[in-house]
Amino acid sequence: MQLTRALFGFNAARLTLFTRAHCGLCDTAKLTVSKLQKRRRFDYTEIDIMTPEHKQWKDVYEFDVPVLHVQSSQSNNESELRKLFHRFSEAEVEELVNQAEK
Repeated sequence: MQLTRALFGFNAARLTLFTRAHCGLCDTAKLTVSKLQKRRRFDYTEIDIMTPEHKQWKDVYEFDVPVLHVQSSQSNNESELRKLFHRFSEAEVEELVNQAEK
């Protein structure tokens, strides 16, 4: 199935998890994403909002982590960005991945 998707220009989703150290909800979110990643292909990045180079994200999400951004890897259109906050299930993440891949 992966080969078929590649041949037809498969549009993988891009997931970005905004997190910080010593955050139990963040650890749970990472586990949720890693479970889905065993079954699905997508680009995945974690951003620690407490590092100096990510200050702009700390200003936005300091009291909201974990936050998961899901969007098409082919688009930077803000209107297509989907977000999940705090507690989310593997099924919720997978649904947003499906939407991003359309």
